[in-house]
Amino acid sequence: MNIHEYQGKQLLRDYGVPVPKGRVAFTVEEALHTSQRLGSMVQVVKAQIHAGGRGKAGGVKIAYSLDEVRGYAESLLGAILTTHQTGNQGQKVSRLLIEEVCAIKEEYYVGLVLDRKTGQSVFMVSREGGMDIESVAATHPERIIKVPIQPNLGLTTFQVRVLAKALELPDETLAEGMEILRKLYDLYVDNDCIILEINPLVLTEEHKLLALDVKMNFDGNALYRNPHILAYRDVAGEDHREIEAEEHGLSYVALEGDIACMVNGAGLAMATMDILKHYGGCPANFLDVGGSATAEKVKEALKIICRDSKVKGLFINIFGGIMKCDVIAKGVVAAAEELKIDMPLIVRLEGTNVDKGKRILKQSMLNIITADSLADGAYKAVALTR
Repeated sequence: MNIHEYQGKQLLRDYGVPVPKGRVAFTVEEALHTSQRLGSMVQVVKAQIHAGGRGKAGGVKIAYSLDEVRGYAESLLGAILTTHQTGNQGQKVSRLLIEEVCAIKEEYYVGLVLDRKTGQSVFMVSREGGMDIESVAATHPERIIKVPIQPNLGLTTFQVRVLAKALELPDETLAEGMEILRKLYDLYVDNDCIILEINPLVLTEEHKLLALDVKMNFDGNALYRNPHILAYRDVAGEDHREIEAEEHGLSYVALEGDIACMVNGAGLAMATMDILKHYGGCPANFLDVGGSATAEKVKEALKIICRDSKVKGLFINIFGGIMKCDVIAKGVVAAAEELKIDMPLIVRLEGTNVDKGKRILKQSMLNIITADSLADGAYKAVALTR
């Protein structure tokens, strides 16, 4: 789960990490009121969306007067902001962060992320923070220092010193910088973060360290023990299909292809997407209906994927264990009749009650193409979609 910058900064405040003064605004009037309360001569107006790259996309503006705050608020609120992380559809701006501007002397990058290959968190720092950190990572990866953290040991004092030294902080801010690094790690672990990124962490002309921007992503599977994080959820910044799928107990992730997939089991779903790519196709989604889906759940799943305008074909791949193939077949037939599906619909069934399932599909007299294997189904899905 993603949260907005202003929410992340509140968490930073809670952990004692210094951030600029600022407040969120949902309307132009609130933006003006907040600006007046801050009282600083120069302020920044920042669009709040669940994506990075806002500065380059025009979502961060410097205002030198109340009139400029008004103008930027009017132009940004309700606008669609498109960055390299939003995709072509962009995201709608429904809130702004109005914040005081500080005099920046140095910019640093600080980040924590889970390395899934090693099962360890990695603390990353760089002296070259700011908007071009991604190009630094691509062209000069050696300039980003990475320190893996043993889960049973946590962040050690030695590692904190290594990270602080890598940032080459001035002597008078070294102790403060080390303390900030410790607090960031505590925040990351305590709240089940997957990503915690401060870019940039700045050194001001007054030799103070401030987290100027923050990005946080949290493990959705751990939200049950972090209700304070769940309270920050903004569904407006999420894919409506994924939200609808969640309401029906489905695991759905939208992708960029044109062959929709409905599968039971995450491993089988990944294999299905892989074999579609092998035959030259491109999956439109990841959709796992789970191991105990009902006919009604199957119907709801098909409704969701059929509303995707990119979809040109459907591939249903079910291995019946706890889930019975005849139940799936009834759900497919009911959905196909109700939705009047007029695109290629390929179904591969295997496992419990497979013969009953195939008989139900055949007796439906609908244009449903059956497949004898995973490879056969994927090949037919790609060929018929083309």
